[in-house]
Amino acid sequence: MKFIGIDLGWKSQPSGLCYLKLVDGQLQLLDLNRIEEIADLLTWLDNCIQPDEPGIIAVDAPTLIPNATGSRLPDKLTHKYFGKYHAGCYPANLNLPFAPRTVNFGLALESRGFSHAPTIEPQKPGRYQIEVFPHPATINLFNLERILKYKKGRLNERRLELLKLYNYIENILPSLQPPLYLCGSFRYEIPTTGAALKQLEDKLDSLICSYVAAYWWYWGEQRNLVLCDRTTGYIVIPQRIKN
Repeated sequence: MKFIGIDLGWKSQPSGLCYLKLVDGQLQLLDLNRIEEIADLLTWLDNCIQPDEPGIIAVDAPTLIPNATGSRLPDKLTHKYFGKYHAGCYPANLNLPFAPRTVNFGLALESRGFSHAPTIEPQKPGRYQIEVFPHPATINLFNLERILKYKKGRLNERRLELLKLYNYIENILPSLQPPLYLCGSFRYEIPTTGAALKQLEDKLDSLICSYVAAYWWYWGEQRNLVLCDRTTGYIVIPQRIKN
């Protein structure tokens, strides 16, 4: 089974991409990438998962937006359940500039046979897509009291927060089920410039997305939350890990 995480650029920004594969009970990191154009992203995806292969794609973007105005119900629920951690998401509606890009991306995945999976039979091979959100995922996977604030603020503060994310990935995800095996190629210096920091941020966010895809496929609703459904839009979030 293959697992793709996509930190989709909602406007014209590049997207972070991660490709994991389950091999002998471990998740192997096969690629951690960043691609600018949607067409190139889809080509990369087609090369990772062939048309006859099973896989699940987790996208950090609203690919289902039924409402013309306001905010989707799953967006509101992130604020209800994760607002105290500063992990509520941006509102999405069809009148916002990014909507055609994110919705059309979800349709492009559907045309490739990746069906939306707000419900799933654990460990059943298939071709699925889900919407995810890294901030609440990291809150629950890493037992955090607030989000890691590596997206905004002073550069040195963002660097320290991104270093924390890197360390959590390296130290905690290999201990969970399914375990993430990180070989020697997963070695990154935390950049000292804003542009380079953004590049690494996108890649690490996509890795979180791909791990959530694997966690959802492996455990289903036994160890995951699903905010809403196919008709309203939905977000899959791992449940909080108990010590």
